[in-house]
Amino acid sequence: MDDPIIPFDFDRMFLGSEPALFYLEIAFRTCLIYAYSLALIRWVGGRGIAQMSTVEFLLVIALGSAVGDAMFYPEVPLLHAMLVITAVVVINKALDTLIYRYKSVEKALDGRTCEVIRDGVVIVDTLRYHNIGKSELFESLRSQGICNLGEVRQGYLETSGRFSTFRADPARRGLPIEPAWDVRPPPVSGPNVAIGAGHAMACCCCGSLTHGPTQTPSACPECNAKQWTPAINVDGRSDET
Repeated sequence: MDDPIIPFDFDRMFLGSEPALFYLEIAFRTCLIYAYSLALIRWVGGRGIAQMSTVEFLLVIALGSAVGDAMFYPEVPLLHAMLVITAVVVINKALDTLIYRYKSVEKALDGRTCEVIRDGVVIVDTLRYHNIGKSELFESLRSQGICNLGEVRQGYLETSGRFSTFRADPARRGLPIEPAWDVRPPPVSGPNVAIGAGHAMACCCCGSLTHGPTQTPSACPECNAKQWTPAINVDGRSDET
């Protein structure tokens, strides 16, 4: 049977019963878990930690666990927790210094800004590489008041995981993204469908435009998709004005 806990037993509170070499093990375990967690977060990507850098996000997680355990687990000595907190902060400061001094370290830890939209056309390879669905991208665009891809001159996936966009001036026709396709799907046509003069069809995958009078291609020249929908203006109309 476990011995009862004696309140305010300062030896238990601060030191515990482990040998002195165990403190070196704590420092080693902290460094190892920190490095492993950092690698996993970089692999998953930064979209879930928008507005924080990868290092900042990991610092919050590590400190939260180390501080919380020492607060209410009587078997966790305060000195152990203080050692973990100190090691995490030192690692974080060292990484900040390396990020500031070396561009290669910054790219390795924070990633790179990637182009996701160019002149109203989605760069599908970027979405595929970062495992981003079009619905996630379109949701971000709608939150910025964008109704169709023709309104976007340039779009980026930032290292923070957020999407930033720069509007075209003037706005052009493009793939409609409002209302959301889950709410009201756009009308879809297949390959080799006639397009009237003054009209344009947008690829449902990347937003690439095909203008009439002609017919929709057998496959999109940008992404090889085979579904098309009428492109719209800013006012929501599909006919050219």
